[in-house]
Amino acid sequence: MASFRRSSLAKPFLKWAGGKRQLLPEITKHIPKFNTYYEPFVGAGAVLFELQPQKAVINDSNSELMNCYQVIKDNLDDLLADLQKHKNNENYYYRIRKLDRNVKEYNKLTPVEKASRIIFLNKTCYNGLFRVNSQGQFNVPFGRYKNPNILNKAVLKAVHRYLNKNDVKILNEDFETAVQDGKKGDFVYFDPPYDPVSDTASFTGYDINGFDRNEQKRLKKVYDRLTEKGVKCLLSNSATDFILDLYSKYKPILIVSASRNINSVAEKRGKISEVLVKNW
Repeated sequence: MASFRRSSLAKPFLKWAGGKRQLLPEITKHIPKFNTYYEPFVGAGAVLFELQPQKAVINDSNSELMNCYQVIKDNLDDLLADLQKHKNNENYYYRIRKLDRNVKEYNKLTPVEKASRIIFLNKTCYNGLFRVNSQGQFNVPFGRYKNPNILNKAVLKAVHRYLNKNDVKILNEDFETAVQDGKKGDFVYFDPPYDPVSDTASFTGYDINGFDRNEQKRLKKVYDRLTEKGVKCLLSNSATDFILDLYSKYKPILIVSASRNINSVAEKRGKISEVLVKNW
């Protein structure tokens, strides 16, 4: 494969709860050499676009999100054209938001229209959240921004180029399935929904499946299996007693301080402690 020149314009095209942009300097200190890069909870892709690996497997259980990646890769021109139709208007916003309330009508939308809808809602909703309710319906209120950047052509084109110039497999599977082919010499970055630091603090609202402590334990078993295979793994999570105990055999566990800017209550935004767990 011809070498690909890293583009500074290829970066997250969505704002994402738990996004890793501000922790990148810390995370990139711990990236090993690898053959294939795996990211089973890719989210907005801050780490992916920082590294821009030539061979990667990216995955998320959020089908709306992974459809965006696929459309940007395969149908960029159609997406750019569709994004131009959107208006930063409250009535229009709620009309687009409610499209997923009627499954029959929603299923009539093309993949391009679905991706365009999600990007529009993400750019114009309150605080740039991606959040769905228990029925899987987008439920964030209108943001009232004066001039949101709904159509960022430069970023979308750079992401399109990266996804096409490299061997990037886009999946919408369970995280365990997504990493099952990992082998010695590969590298997996795990950024799962975080273990809540309190009963009310949770970043799992973007996925109707949720991610409870049983899922955290299942993830730990996958982490252990990959370790036994010689796959290098790095995992981010909140520094709760539960997570520190769960990964206690992997030492040293690194504690880093991160800012949380996505919260509907301004006072609850701020510094929290996170862990980085590595197995080498």
